[in-house]
Formats: sequence, C-alpha cells, structure tokens
Amino acid sequence: MIRLIMRIFFTCALFFIFIGSGDAAERIPVFVSIVPQKFFVQQIGKDLVSVQVMVQPGASPATYEPKPKQMAALSKAAIYFSIGVPFENAWLSKFSAANPGMTVVATDHDIKKLPMATHHHDEEHGNHEAAGPHHEADHDHDKDAHHSEEEPGEDHHAHGALDPHVWLSPPLVKIQAHSIMTALQTIDPAHGSIYAENYRHFASTIDELDTQLKQTFAGRQGLQFMVFHPAWGYFAHAYGLQQVPIEIEGKDPKPAQLQRLIEHARESKINVIFVQPQFSTKSAGQIAEAIHGQVLPADPLAEDWTGNLRMVAEKFKAALR
Repeated sequence: MIRLIMRIFFTCALFFIFIGSGDAAERIPVFVSIVPQKFFVQQIGKDLVSVQVMVQPGASPATYEPKPKQMAALSKAAIYFSIGVPFENAWLSKFSAANPGMTVVATDHDIKKLPMATHHHDEEHGNHEAAGPHHEADHDHDKDAHHSEEEPGEDHHAHGALDPHVWLSPPLVKIQAHSIMTALQTIDPAHGSIYAENYRHFASTIDELDTQLKQTFAGRQGLQFMVFHPAWGYFAHAYGLQQVPIEIEGKDPKPAQLQRLIEHARESKINVIFVQPQFSTKSAGQIAEAIHGQVLPADPLAEDWTGNLRMVAEKFKAALR
C-alpha cells in the first residue's frame, strides 16, 4: 500500500514538473535594459513572458557592459525593450547583430524628451518645453504634459543631451506600457486580448498612482529638493517641483561649484541631499555636513516601481522647503 502511494506521489510530481517546464518553455523570452522595465513588462505579459534585465542592480545604465552570459541568453530572446539609457547607444546594434531575429522595441519612441541643462542656476532661465508624446494618441495622459526647466548633466552626456529618465514619470510610463502591449500583441496575437486587458489594469494603476502623487505634492509647487544625480527631472516636472542636482555632466562639482551649491542649499533651506546607490556620495556628504543636513537614499532603479515612487514621494515631501 505504501509502495502504491509513493508511486502515485512520484507520478504526480513528474506530471507537475513536466507541466511547469512546458509553461516556461512557452513563455516569450524578453530582455529589457533596466530593472523598472521588468516590472512594466511583467504587468502586461504576466505568465506569458520571461523577462531578463541587462543592467544589473547596483550598476549604472550609463556605462554598463553586458556580460558574456547575458549575450548568450540574448541570442534566444524574442524581444528587446530599449528605453533610451546611454549604454544602449553602443550596444543595441551589437544586440541586433547577435540575434538578427530579435525584435527591438524603443519604448521611449513616442516621448518628447527634455534637454539636460549644465547647472541648476540655468533653471532660472530654463526652457519650458513639455515632456510628452510626439503625437496625439488615445492616451489620456497627453494632457498631463510637463512644463518646466530641465536639470543638469547626465552621466557621460554632453551639454544639450536629452534626459533619459522617462520611467520616473507615471504619465510617461503609461506611454511605454502601451508600446509594450502593442509589441507583445504583434509577436503573440493569440493572446492579444489578454495583453490588452493587462494593459488596461496597469494603466488604471498608473492613473491611481499619478492622482496620489498629485495629492501628495498639492500646494508645494515650485519647492526644491537636492539630489546628487539628476534622475528625477521628469518626476519633478510631473508634480511641479524643482530638483537641484549636484553633479555636472557626470562629474563631481569643483570646489567653487560645490561652494555655490552649499550657499544655494542654505538660502533655500534645503537640509536633505538625496543619493542613489549607483553613484558616489562624497559630494553629497560634503554639502550635508556644511549645511548640518543629512543624506538619504532615493533609488530610481528599484524594481517595485509603484511602491518605490510612493516611498520616494514621501521622502521628497518631508524634505521640501
């Protein structure tokens, strides 16, 4: 009797292992550039996709170089979702060469990006070009285009480069999500209605988050927060804030520039400097020490996108002056 029970148990176990491996094999193999994109794709693809991230946690999307193991895995991918981060400039063509059958989808294609300024003092005369889609589509977030001046340099970008951090604005993520849905429907039309329904649910979640963040910053328009790396420009534009970055075109400020930042922080009553784990905190620490303030983390590359934006919003709100 025991032998019969054991035989049934192992038969069932093998059955579920077989079913599970079959499901995994049927999933669409997807690659994305950064961790937050994994969240976006999973919201729309659910169990129909298997997502791998190119830029690993703790690394910078500006200078990342893919590992040989990643290139090997990439050769089996059906779709690559790019987002416009700097390392893609050197690597996207190599990805396509390594896997000619892979579809490359630029999820930032329909977004009108803002230019990077060279220093936060330029903001006083900043350009007020809106960040949003290039064309009118059926996205109700078009009316939420962001108006403000743009912040200084991005990693290794030259002056005049465009800000790539489009995943930190909920209305702009809605555009990216629509591009993801369309790409998945194209490659897997049999499940097109599922992708559409998942997109509608995710879009509703984005709208809810956007409303919550607007309420969080209601009455605080124009207030400033200081960051080392200018990753939060689109977020600031979406909610009427101003980010004051420390770095200048990817470099730590020189002593004279650092002193001006310290003076600006004192004049503006800024007492919190936000940093992210991908960059040095040396300059931020020097400013915080000079103004008797503190350094706090704000990671733009966290995987839990909705939870992270809510958490960062509360930190910004508490620090706003």
